Amino acid sequence: MRPAARPQELVVVVGLQASGKSTWVAGHLAGTHVVVSKDHWPRARHREARQQRVVAELLAEGRSVVVDNTSPSVAERAPLIAIAAAACVPVRAVFLDVPLGTCRERNDARTGAARVPLVGLHAAAGRLVAPTTAEGFTEVTVVRAVGGEGVLPQAAGPEEERGRGTAAAAIPEGSIAQTCLRPGSAAQP
Repeated sequence: MRPAARPQELVVVVGLQASGKSTWVAGHLAGTHVVVSKDHWPRARHREARQQRVVAELLAEGRSVVVDNTSPSVAERAPLIAIAAAACVPVRAVFLDVPLGTCRERNDARTGAARVPLVGLHAAAGRLVAPTTAEGFTEVTVVRAVGGEGVLPQAAGPEEERGRGTAAAAIPEGSIAQTCLRPGSAAQP
């Protein structure tokens, strides 16, 4: 008997450069989700618009997608949440909560184009806001560095529960995820 297919979803990975986002994605979602990253188009103009278009197209095709970028601020994540809502697809966040010092050490070990200029790392750190369900995510999973090595996944819900290993919070009453209807359905909002 085949295992049940995983429901379609959009996953937004959040974390500083060198926090381990791409490694985590490769180990947990690359086999089930299409990986989309602005890093795939390093020289393209309008990378943000291109990413949004690609994510919307993949969701429309019924594919699950993981967006592997820093996505440090609420404003930078909002368009992806809106795309998922428009496609009536749940969107969850995976937050790699890795200290800046650890990211700097990992970044210093990188070579060539993989090394991020320190000004870029510090700029992202200055904008970094942990994702919450209040933004529109149906779930937030927190992944933390353990002793600077490896990662430890912890599910988290509302801000006050983050880091306690609690289950993800339920979708709030009247949220976009609950009121989303597919085109042509009987009741439109």
